[in-house]
Amino acid sequence: MTPLDTFATEFLDWAVNVSLGILTVAFFLIVYRTVKGPSLPDRVVALDMLVAVGIGFIAAMGVQTGFYLYIDIAITLGLVGFLATVAFARFVLNRGLAGDETIMEEVEESIQRRKSGQ
Repeated sequence: MTPLDTFATEFLDWAVNVSLGILTVAFFLIVYRTVKGPSLPDRVVALDMLVAVGIGFIAAMGVQTGFYLYIDIAITLGLVGFLATVAFARFVLNRGLAGDETIMEEVEESIQRRKSGQ
């Protein structure tokens, strides 16, 4: 093994470990935003970002282990995440337009909580 190969291997290991650390910090920030809110669209965007961080974790683990089938799994998760985001956006768009009593009650409760400062 040449010195260049040794350097490349060590650098790749270092880069994967740094990326996993950054992804871990991003994961905790996104979970905080998902729990904290304050609104449904914020939570939808946070869940979409959670899918992106999951893709990053899967891809980094694929590079670290050398099992590149993980990359195909990450691509599939990206497609499913995109479809879930479109479904959430459609739900938010139609929320309240359907005239469902349960949804209307939830909207009214949300408005009252916002007015009271909760």
